[in-house]
Parts: sequence; structure tokens; C-alpha cells
Amino acid sequence: MDFNDLTERQQQILAYIIEYQKRYAISPTVREIAKHFKLTSPGSIHRMLNVLKDRGYLHADALKKRSWRTTSAVPMVGGIAVVGAIAAGDPIEAVQHVEEELGISPSVFGCEQCFALKVKGDSMIEAHIKNGDLAIIRRQARVANGEIAAVMVEDILPEATLKIFQKSETAITLKPANRGYKPLTIRGQARKGVKIIGKLVGVVRRT
Repeated sequence: MDFNDLTERQQQILAYIIEYQKRYAISPTVREIAKHFKLTSPGSIHRMLNVLKDRGYLHADALKKRSWRTTSAVPMVGGIAVVGAIAAGDPIEAVQHVEEELGISPSVFGCEQCFALKVKGDSMIEAHIKNGDLAIIRRQARVANGEIAAVMVEDILPEATLKIFQKSETAITLKPANRGYKPLTIRGQARKGVKIIGKLVGVVRRT
């Protein structure tokens, strides 16, 4: 079973429940989920949880407080490796070794394989990506204009950075999602040094 029938927010909530269960061996409450996603009312969380239940990803016991648990339709093996860090601000080195593994199936994010990088900095906060988040990256060499990508730029940014990708006939621009930062535009021969590591397909936020 894949997860293409879920919206991005529904996937995020499912990923959060999976990670919470793995870390604490219990499920989060509805209020904890709402607090994690900075929602003042749990009503919208209830609606999304019921969608996940109706589609077979969760089950619940109405008499229990921490009852929203994943079903066998959600694999808990073959997780996502956390391989290092990525800048959302000043670029930093992406460490190429596995630091830990998230107990979340890549299929939650619509991938057969993907990896996670820890976000450092605040240049992507207007895209709801914060310092300390885990950016889930699908390896691919190309992305469409407007998509968020993990990118390296040889001789300019030797370390990986997370930015909105924009390409024209004459330039490649890496745009932050924070008005306090300026975009980086690469022109001419320097464009050959731009390497896309992969596309952002999700974000995991830990409490």
C-alpha cells in the first residue's frame, strides 16, 4: 500500500505519530499533536486522524486517551537514515554518514528510498521549516522551478543548503523562504557547479 491518497499535512501527522511511538512507546494525544503543529483547536486534527483511520493507517479506541496507533498498513521497518546536517541559512557541511535511523517508512513520503538531513538555521521558516527539523530528501538530480531542494554549488557553496530552486535561461537562483535573507543567483559558467542532491518531500519536527 502506498500513501499517495494522503495530503501533505496528513502525511506529516502520520509521520509524527510513527516517530512519537518509536521514541516513547506510546501514542501522542490529540492535544499534543495539535500543539506540535501549532494549532489552537484540536478539531482539525480530529478530522485528519479520522481520515487516516478511514483509510486504514490508524486505529483508535474511543475510551482511551492515547489510542491513535498505526496499523499493519504502515511499515515500521526499513526506515529513513539521518545522514547529517543541511543549512537553512549559512551553508554547512552535509555529513555523509548515518547518525541514526527514523522508524518511518519512506513510503509515507511517497518514496521507495529517501534520507533525512538536520536543518540548521532559519532561512526557510516561511515554508514552515525550522532550525532542528529533519528535512526528508528524495535523491534526484533535477527539480522543477519553485520546488525546495538540497543543493550544493561548487566553488561558491561547497556545503549543502536547503533552498527554493529557480532556473531560467541565463541563471539559477536559490531562494530563501525568509525575507531577512537574500537569494543567491548563479550565472554563466558557474551554473555548471550547481548540484542538486535531492528534492524536499517532507519535514519531521521533534518535540
